[in-house]
Parts: sequence; structure tokens; C-alpha cells
Amino acid sequence: MLLINPVPFSLLELASVREGDSVGQTLANSVTYARHAESLGFQRFWLAEHHNMQGISSAATSVLIGHIAGNTQTLRVGSGGVMLPNHPPLVIAEQFGTLEHLYPGRIDLGLGRAPGTDPMTGRALRREGLGAEQFPQDVAELQRLLGPLDPSHPVNAIPGAGTQVPIWLLGSSLYSAQLAAQRGLPYAFAGHFAPRLYREALRIYRDQFQPSEQLDEPHAMLAVPAVPADTVEEARYLSTTSYQRILALFRGQPLWMRPPVNSMAGLWSPQEEAGVKGFLGLQLLGDGAAIEEQLAQLLETVEVDELMVTVDLYDPAKRRHALDILASLPQFQGAGGSE
Repeated sequence: MLLINPVPFSLLELASVREGDSVGQTLANSVTYARHAESLGFQRFWLAEHHNMQGISSAATSVLIGHIAGNTQTLRVGSGGVMLPNHPPLVIAEQFGTLEHLYPGRIDLGLGRAPGTDPMTGRALRREGLGAEQFPQDVAELQRLLGPLDPSHPVNAIPGAGTQVPIWLLGSSLYSAQLAAQRGLPYAFAGHFAPRLYREALRIYRDQFQPSEQLDEPHAMLAVPAVPADTVEEARYLSTTSYQRILALFRGQPLWMRPPVNSMAGLWSPQEEAGVKGFLGLQLLGDGAAIEEQLAQLLETVEVDELMVTVDLYDPAKRRHALDILASLPQFQGAGGSE
């Protein structure tokens, strides 16, 4: 029998548009989804920044964070993440400082150093040419801008200064783990799409962590994809929605969320199937018992303080029901520490 230590569960949201749906309906579904997560005791609800991608409607990330926070009461809402190469740090400090004033104690600022788009769109977003190489300096500037007001400095974030919005570093590489450790920041590994280095990255983060004003001890979160359903057979059927979507990503096609299919045979080549399943290497799939066992095995191999789950299901009702299944797991620790 594997030892079970409950951890907080959180959710990552792309505001994925179902084929044929409007963006307005998609965002209404996201609000309903977030409210249900809050009622079950999920810890955080983060939105990811992507640009120029048909099928994903979370480009205006800070706007959606405000919308979700305004339609919930206790759920922590944040970015998973803001792609900092796209934005001047001052603008992000003002946006998230404003959000913190509107929803005190409920806003998280997760930062990534990828553009979250193609190079041409990246240039359209931030024309001065600064990119990922500027990331450490931009993180430091954000920390200053969200820290105590410095009257001696000619530029401050108003509002923003003094809000101390919690900054997280996100990543899928060893670089981000090292930077988070050096800065004493919480760290989230993107195992939902890049599972290969998760063990090494989380180990490096813990081994190299240096305490900071924000954090005394390392705090690590692992993001994983999940397809919970009432039966294993149903979960396998529902999983074909995410298979089709990732296949479209590999092929450079629009990322509309498509209905599940009875079989992927004929839709992908053996090489594409291997690529999609490798992309989803940490996927939790099945009924509650199956996911409980998969999760127990995962948590035996790596030390994490939180889990962040992506649930890409086509039917909004089944997607909400998937959260019921996750919240029933013995590994689930509800917000506030209750199980």
C-alpha cells in the first residue's frame, strides 16, 4: 500500500473554444467551471497566455483573471502564465497590482519566458526586440515594482507598488528551475505538455533553493493533464478530444476543441500517435480508482507541494463532473486544508 499525502489541487485553463462555439459562450463556460472548482475546494485557477491561435481565447490574460475573480469568492486566480517577453514589466505590475487591489489576497502572477506564440506574432506584441534573454532582469524589475514604493526611483507601478503579488516562475526546462531556486520563488513545472524533465527540474529546484523575502522554503507545483470519467472506457473515449487537439497543434492547424471519436485509427500516423502520447506522458486517465493509483505512483517518484490539472473535455458538464471525481480522490486536499 502506497502512502498517501494529500496535496492542494489547482486548475489550468486555456479557455478552449469548442468547434462551432463563440468566444462569449466559451468564457461563460469557464466561469461556470471555475465556480464549480471553487465549490469543491480547488486551490487556484490559472489562465494561460497564448496569441494568434484559433481555438484558444485566453490571449488577454489579465482581463480574464479579473473576470473569473469577479465571479468567484475565495478561489485564487492567476496567470499560468504571463509570457513576460511579450510585455514591459511596468505594464504587468500595473495590471496585477490593480487586480490585487480589486481582489485582495487572491491573485497570483505566474511568469514564463516563452513567447506563447510564433516569432512573427511575438514581434507584433513587443516590437523593441527584447526576448527571453531579458527574462531574469524583467523578473527582478517586476519584483521591485510590486515591492514597497521607492520614492527615489523615477518609475514606479501606480497602482502595484506595495501589493507584493506572489510571483511564480513557470517552465518546462532546467533553466527555469534554477532561476526560481536562485530567486527564492515558487516554481511550477509544465508537465502537462513537456513531461520529459519533470523529475530533474523539481530536484534541481529543491536542491538549489535559496530563501527569499517571499518564500522561506521551496514550493513546487507540477502540472499534469487528466481525463477523469465514471469508467475507464469512457475516459479513453473522452481523451480523443485532447488527442485531436494536440495532433492539430503538431500539424500547425487551428486548435478548436473537437468532439470525441470512437477511434483515432486513420486520424494519425504511428509517428504522430507516439508524439501525441509522449506530449501527454503524465496524463492521468480513467475512473476514480484508476486515477488514484496513477497519482499515488506519480507522487511516489517526485516531491511536490501542489498539483495543477488540465482537463480538456469537450462536454462542459462532463468537464465539471471530472472535477467531482478529482475532488473525491484521497490525494485531494481542499482549499484551507480540508479533505
